Amino acid sequence: MNALTIAPSLLAIAIAALISALITWTSRPLLQRYALARPNARSSHRIPTPQGAGIAVIAATLLVASAWAAWASVAIPPALVIATIVIALVGFADDIVSLPVLVRLVLQAGCVGAVVFTAPETARIVPALPLVLERGLILLAGVWFVNLVNFMDGLDLMTVAEVVPVSAALLLLGLLGDLSWPAALIATALCGAMLGFAPFNKPVAKVFLGDVGSLPIGLVLGWCLLQLAWCGQPAAALLLPAYYLADSTITLFRRVARREQFWSAHRSHFYQRATDNGFTVPRVVAEVFALNLVLAALGILTVRAGAMSVTLIALLAGAIATGFVLRKFSRPQAS
Repeated sequence: MNALTIAPSLLAIAIAALISALITWTSRPLLQRYALARPNARSSHRIPTPQGAGIAVIAATLLVASAWAAWASVAIPPALVIATIVIALVGFADDIVSLPVLVRLVLQAGCVGAVVFTAPETARIVPALPLVLERGLILLAGVWFVNLVNFMDGLDLMTVAEVVPVSAALLLLGLLGDLSWPAALIATALCGAMLGFAPFNKPVAKVFLGDVGSLPIGLVLGWCLLQLAWCGQPAAALLLPAYYLADSTITLFRRVARREQFWSAHRSHFYQRATDNGFTVPRVVAEVFALNLVLAALGILTVRAGAMSVTLIALLAGAIATGFVLRKFSRPQAS
């Protein structure tokens, strides 16, 4: 049975979007009462806004992906499902009562480690490295990816502008046979769930994802990208999230170099500086969305071409495109 075709994929997207939108709409009054995000040093919003709608996104993603996988006799790793639920609970607790940094990191590392170290030993990116060393490096990268998705979720529709193009590209790669079915099913369901959440998060947002959404989104999206790398496509796995990787990592290094408390709330990400430099929120989101479409096209090109020369050119083009947007965001707009 070939469940990964266009018609079932579109149906899965529609169902996930509907479930996500319905849960978001019905949960807003409760979130308004118990999970209100008040403006702070990191915030881009000016009025208290309910957070925690990530519950809807993750619920829709897991429900649709699991049901689809059961119908198609495809196995989604139980460790991934359990870790996603646990890290969502960690995020929910942090949304309600702020958890200490060390506690958050330990719990996140446990969730990422459960996914990474239960994977088959045949899943390798650099076979020349000892398996335990490679898995350890993937663990560190996974914890960073989970957190950077959280860090970048600081502007209306920003996470939608990132996740939808990346997950849609992963779906396309699955349809083309270049990505494992479990990863493609999850990416498809996540794409639909984010589309269902989008109307509630457009400027000015009525509700935010919260850590209960951004952390598990980082986990499942990172796992899908890891699956792509394990399928022999590490260049595509880097190109698809290149903007998030560049913005967060460069910002982290800059803060460390300035001897700032890099773990504390701040507004020094490029997308945050863009709004301080005269960009409107819709324009920032549109620029990021357009860049992600370019990066998705380049990532798919590297997979389909299968040539080292094309891969190198695509990586260079992706770096130039990402650098162009980052530089634009960092410069004041002419009045």
